[in-house]
Amino acid sequence: MKILVCITHVPDTTSKISFTDGNTQFDKTGVQFIIGPYDDYALARAVELKEQSNGTITVLNVGEAETEPTLRKALAIGADDAIRVNANPTDSYFVANQIAAIAKEHQYDLILMGRESIDFNSGAVHGMVGEILGIPSLSPIMTLDIDGTTAKMTREIEGGKETLEAELPLVLGCQEPIAEWKIPNMRGIMTARSKPLNVVEPTDNSVRTQLKEYQMPPAKGAVKMISADNVSELVNLLKNEAKVI
Repeated sequence: MKILVCITHVPDTTSKISFTDGNTQFDKTGVQFIIGPYDDYALARAVELKEQSNGTITVLNVGEAETEPTLRKALAIGADDAIRVNANPTDSYFVANQIAAIAKEHQYDLILMGRESIDFNSGAVHGMVGEILGIPSLSPIMTLDIDGTTAKMTREIEGGKETLEAELPLVLGCQEPIAEWKIPNMRGIMTARSKPLNVVEPTDNSVRTQLKEYQMPPAKGAVKMISADNVSELVNLLKNEAKVI
């Protein structure tokens, strides 16, 4: 089974975020970048499926040269080779087009990615890739097993979960608890250095969004601590101050 895992190169959630050039550019100074956490789940499940099926894993990132350490980490975790589409990932449509172009060329059985990245959080790429390729796309997938050419899955829905079956090929957006994150060991780190990392140019530069500016979220308000047994004061504040009851 040939598996493609698409990973994002995102700021660590503990990073201090700031912008430059009139809030039109993200300031990467001092920022630690990681594999997108939901993509980490997808990669971990891909490694398990590879071990069960004697398959192969290719990891893919649409990004500039600075993302290669992130791809090397994915190789250390268990991917066999990597592809970097040499471009700035400007919007979801652009990224989806690049992924679909690679998928058309190499014909993967399964395309996995996180349900969304943690920088822009659009959660749109897997659906776009499925539409471009003309194959089903499902998200957010919580469990995944492969029986021959059939994928058996559970998906989170409002108020519960849904059990699904679908034939390969598929595009899936993954989330916990599909697998436990895998930490690269020393052998994996050493072998990752010699695994292929191929750089290809983008198929086109079509984008459908234009960034005007970034804005920081509003500062959190002050917090009032109330004793757990002071219910009357809690009701008073919710009614007369917060005005939510």
